[in-house]
Amino acid sequence: MAAKGRGRVTIGDVAREADASVTTVSRVLNDVRTVDPTLAHRVRQAIADLGYRPSAAAQSLARGRSGTLGVLVPDLANPHFSDLVKAFTATVRESGARVLVMDSDEDPAAERDLAEDLLRYADGLLLCAPRMPRADLAALAHRGTPLLVANRRDPGLALHTVDVDFHQGVLAVCGHLAQLGHRRVVYLAGPEGSWANRERLRALSGAEAFGLHVTVLACGSTTDDGHAAAERALAAGGTALVAYNDFVALGLLSRLAELGVRVPDAISLTGFDEIDLARFSSPPLTTVAVPRSGLGRAAARSLVRLMDGEVEGAFDALPVELHVRGSTSAPS
Repeated sequence: MAAKGRGRVTIGDVAREADASVTTVSRVLNDVRTVDPTLAHRVRQAIADLGYRPSAAAQSLARGRSGTLGVLVPDLANPHFSDLVKAFTATVRESGARVLVMDSDEDPAAERDLAEDLLRYADGLLLCAPRMPRADLAALAHRGTPLLVANRRDPGLALHTVDVDFHQGVLAVCGHLAQLGHRRVVYLAGPEGSWANRERLRALSGAEAFGLHVTVLACGSTTDDGHAAAERALAAGGTALVAYNDFVALGLLSRLAELGVRVPDAISLTGFDEIDLARFSSPPLTTVAVPRSGLGRAAARSLVRLMDGEVEGAFDALPVELHVRGSTSAPS
């Protein structure tokens, strides 16, 4: 047996230890099934004895893959996306893959170019809540590289998707506010290109079934957006504010406090996503919990299956859950 610890072990060292050719060792490393089982066992034993670690780059070239998966998100600072990416990365790491992440900074015009950059290096691509035009998304889907889209569906496009049930979450908010006695609600809308925002609007379009009249105001997705929209939201005359997400709700909550408007005594407020700060605001925020980590794990498993050539069936949207806290009450 060759001695360990004498510098970097090479594939040639393994070949000599196993009394095999370098070509045979390479075939064993790349799981070629035609190698004689006894010889393959001898090679694997030599690898273990010598502590040999093959070059990831060399193995990737031999297999025709980079071993890298790409992920494109609109805002990595948003826990909705950072938690999703964290769970996705942990799951695909189990299969030996690496993850390359890019952030479009909520710029739909930049998404196509960033996605194209990722496709130059990645074996598969996850697009998280893409805001890009439908034509750009269709072009990427026809590139031939395995592509998975999280939190966006486009009827008529042959996309592989995973998502959560935003529609049901907003219906739960509507039901909660109606039960409290609210009749006039103001929705602070999210990014215009966001499918999640469109799903919220779709749910709110049926709010009359709950006895609610909804006013929609353009807003955004950040705390600053919510803070800046507070006066407009109050002027709309509702007894409850429904924010696109928790960041917007927390911005509203801060500005309302500055204006001397007490929540929920003067006006109720709801968020969406269940970020950690939602539980610790004053008052704690009524919001909809989204399974971000569960979505990340589901996306990882789906993309790996697509890369293995498996046909994906229709994905059932992951359920969400309304968490009622101190920011909502009956209208005064």
